[in-house]
Amino acid sequence: MELIVKHFDELSTRALYEILKTRSEIFVVEQDCVYQDLDDNDQDAIHVFCWNDKGRVAGCLRVFWKDHDESAGVAQIGRVVTLEHGKGIGGQILHKGVEIAKEQLKAKKIYLEAQEYAIGYYATEGFEVVSDVFMEDGIPHVKMELKL
Repeated sequence: MELIVKHFDELSTRALYEILKTRSEIFVVEQDCVYQDLDDNDQDAIHVFCWNDKGRVAGCLRVFWKDHDESAGVAQIGRVVTLEHGKGIGGQILHKGVEIAKEQLKAKKIYLEAQEYAIGYYATEGFEVVSDVFMEDGIPHVKMELKL
C-alpha cells in the first residue's frame, strides 16, 4: 500500500472527491450522523491517503495547525477514516500523520478528538486522553494529545 501525502492545493479533483466520498460514507452514512464535514480546515491541511484496487480512497486523514495558529506549535490530526478494516491501513496512516506533524510541521504537540471506542487505536501511537468524555454530533468523544 502506497501512502500519498499532499497539501490540499496539490490534490487532484478526483483525489479530493474520493477523500470526501470516503469520509461521507463512513462518518455520515455508516455512523448515521449528519454533520458539517466541510469545516474550512481541509484547505490548510496536509492530507494522507491511499487508494485501493477499486480506485477508492481506502483510508485518509488530515494534519493541520490547531485553530489555524502555527505559533502555538500544536498540530491537529482529524477526519481519520478507513473504508477497509482489518488490513492495517489505519495504523499506517496514523503513523504517517504523526510523522508529518513532527518532521514537516515541527509541532511541539499533536491534538485530536477521538471517538471513544477508538481510544486504544490512538494510544498505540502514544496519544493520551486529556479530557472527560463529551458528545460531538451525538457520538461520545475524548480529547487526546501526544507531546513531541
